[in-house]
Amino acid sequence: MTDQPGPRVADLSEEAILARIFPHLPQGARTLVGPGDDAAVVAAPDGRVVVTTDVLVEDRHFRRAWSTGEDVGHRAAVQNLADVASMGAVPTSLVVALVVPGDLPADWVEGLARGFGAACRPHGADVVGGDLSGGPLVVVAVTAHGDLEGRAPVLRSGARPGDVVAHAGVCGTSAAGWAALAAGSPEVDPDAVTSFRRPSSPLDAGPLAAAAGATAMLDVSDGLLRDAGRLARASGVVIDLDEPSRGGPDGLARDVARVRPTAERLGVDPLAWVLGGGEDHGLLATFPPGVTPPAPFRRIGVARATGDRGATVLVDGRAPGVAPGWDHFAG
Repeated sequence: MTDQPGPRVADLSEEAILARIFPHLPQGARTLVGPGDDAAVVAAPDGRVVVTTDVLVEDRHFRRAWSTGEDVGHRAAVQNLADVASMGAVPTSLVVALVVPGDLPADWVEGLARGFGAACRPHGADVVGGDLSGGPLVVVAVTAHGDLEGRAPVLRSGARPGDVVAHAGVCGTSAAGWAALAAGSPEVDPDAVTSFRRPSSPLDAGPLAAAAGATAMLDVSDGLLRDAGRLARASGVVIDLDEPSRGGPDGLARDVARVRPTAERLGVDPLAWVLGGGEDHGLLATFPPGVTPPAPFRRIGVARATGDRGATVLVDGRAPGVAPGWDHFAG
């Protein structure tokens, strides 16, 4: 995917590269001053701004041999937009800092901008500026902003015993796509490969959950078990996930059924992907007893008092039998 014709980054000036990027970046009514000045100006009618940042490093978070510039731009946008949505906010704007080697095809950088535009435009989020520098490999650093629209932010720390645990999105599909690529067999599950390259997050579900009274919420980026553990520790509860085979057709059983054929072909336990696989960017939330989680959320468990177990994650009352998910330093 890296053998693209045309000029390389080193063949162009910074101004020429930016001239190829800017036309692909969305600019809407919230952006009062966009790219071109020392800083952007974005409207913040709520008076509060939700801010998050994330970084993608080549060969750590993506491989150019596996992903186009469009893929990486889409992915970088979605993982930041999902963090905004998980606070119950509406994404408004992004700024992007980009490090690129001189031998990188300029078309790859332009594709990155197209990916950002394609991911942001449907949600009304603008890309309002950033920075560009040279370096030995591609690094994409994104800061995203959001508007709470008068709602209280939904934190990780609000879950209480008895709350329903619900999830919007999919679990395990991106991990299945990664495994297919790593095995050199993308044809085993092309839809999962697409989900890995360009994840789709239910961003609109974040504000819906907040309006419905969600007590806690976070983006599932590092695997369901690991991120549920973060919510459990922040809230001081046990997150007891339903056993997939008895969780009903709309619970985790649906995700297991989706990835099982690929898992069987690659010799993997599908639960390892559903419970431990990351980068699907679904939303994990808790709701008070008696509150029906709004679609597309589906029940996948319950929050319980810690007792003598401490804040942890269980599956049907027992310790999970699979690895918990991605750790940025432990691997």
